[in-house]
Amino acid sequence: MTPTDFAKALSHYLGVYLPGQRNLSTNTLKSYRDAFKLFLRYCKQDCHLAIEKLSLRHIDKLLILGFLQWLEKDRHNGVSTRNQRLACLHGFYQYLQLEEPAELLACQEILSIPMKKAPAPTINYLTPEALTLILAQPDASKAHGRRDLTLLCVLYDTGARVQEVADLCVEDVRLDPPPLLTLTGKGRKKRLVPLMSNTHALLKQYMDEVFSGHENTPGHPLFLIDGTGK
Repeated sequence: MTPTDFAKALSHYLGVYLPGQRNLSTNTLKSYRDAFKLFLRYCKQDCHLAIEKLSLRHIDKLLILGFLQWLEKDRHNGVSTRNQRLACLHGFYQYLQLEEPAELLACQEILSIPMKKAPAPTINYLTPEALTLILAQPDASKAHGRRDLTLLCVLYDTGARVQEVADLCVEDVRLDPPPLLTLTGKGRKKRLVPLMSNTHALLKQYMDEVFSGHENTPGHPLFLIDGTGK
């Protein structure tokens, strides 16, 4: 069986372009693949299109709109999930319009499908009393408690994602004035975040305790499982 133009383009996009040229993270690649798995399921089950025969000419704006409606009505996806799936499709067609100029019009029609506006989420926040209660939970008399207290303060001070803090290494910490953390976010983009004096003091105390006397630690994970340098 001869592969279709859609099969060739999608395989190269997911298998070569995104991981190789865009250097996307594993989680982001999984998100793209999940979006296309759902799209192919919709094409097969609801549109009765044979996947092995699916070509670029079969996929147009109406088909994509039907897929988005299916996500909301049949799978009960929220607006944010619907928009995330659409963003994955948009990414593919942005790539395709450069690779297949003959498909430019179809690509632009699909790219014209707008994101759906979602209600602005309510911004929740911690009261000073709640924050004090949370920070009182770690047992600072033990190594793992001092680690947990430092970790919680870093999370609160920097607004970092959990994965960003989990990925921190010793070399990402600057204790000399001005104290900073280098966080690596989505797409491996780095940003510098200043530290408040209390967090700076806790980090210094923690690192002096855990890494004092250890050599060649720059690439070592900052927060260790047992809270010690062993």
